[in-house]
Amino acid sequence: MRVVFMGTPDIAATCLKKILADGFQVVGVYTQPDRPKGRGMKMVQSPVKEVAIANDIPVFQPETFRDDETVAQLKALQPDVVAVVAYGRILPQRVLDLVPNGFINIHASCLPQYRGSAPYQWAVLDGLPETGVSAQFMVHKMDAGDVVGVSKTPIGPDETAGQLLDRLAILGADLLSETLSKYEKKELIPVPQDESQVTMAPMLDKTMCPIDWTKTAQEIHNKVRGLHPWPVATMELKGQKFKVHATKIVSGHGEPGKILGLTKTGLVIACADGAIEVTSLQAEGGKRMAAPDYFRGHPLED
Repeated sequence: MRVVFMGTPDIAATCLKKILADGFQVVGVYTQPDRPKGRGMKMVQSPVKEVAIANDIPVFQPETFRDDETVAQLKALQPDVVAVVAYGRILPQRVLDLVPNGFINIHASCLPQYRGSAPYQWAVLDGLPETGVSAQFMVHKMDAGDVVGVSKTPIGPDETAGQLLDRLAILGADLLSETLSKYEKKELIPVPQDESQVTMAPMLDKTMCPIDWTKTAQEIHNKVRGLHPWPVATMELKGQKFKVHATKIVSGHGEPGKILGLTKTGLVIACADGAIEVTSLQAEGGKRMAAPDYFRGHPLED
């Protein structure tokens, strides 16, 4: 079975490594073009491209699929199936028509929950006890295709979105390999999504970062976890802006936003129904530090 793989970030690279290890014939890899990154704006390859090059697989990096040449290039690979994981490109219908019911997408949620670009982050932001990964046949409408497999996992009470993604990558890789095997044997059973149960997971942005201390402790804790490692929750203290990397829910009472004290493990701040302890933070222009270490050098009474 000839497989074309489309993906870009680490979760996609994990999936590509898995299907290669399981012996699937990957005849071509599509990934986003190299992008400038870092202070030096050096051109950086995607994690998927690195895996493809290491395995001598042809790499294609079109900006779009609007031109006939790019579509013809994909067709020439003669794929029996196309596996898509966080590719970051919308595929037009004429591309999907190249392999009818043959574009299989791994999405980091239990569809129809959290369609969109930030599914696992919103699962954490909303305080869900569990989430998972879904395999679906791709259609032109975003994340709306028939589901052909789901793998679920609990979300830890202190787990960040980044930590969750690391686990979902492994679940997704296993699910993709299993789904491709069933596809080859014609054993997949498509299940239409219940449109009445659809929820959306829109893209995150930095306007979401400031912490609102009038929210509950659980809501604030979920926010810090869900926005990590990007764009990261923020707070202001005596006019100084901080990124908040980690928190704990603790006992305490006071006007929302009031500092209740500094403990051996963090800075305790009152919120709507109790208190939050900020255990790890980063001053603007500084590095990430344990909160007590930072305030030893920057006393609160100053």
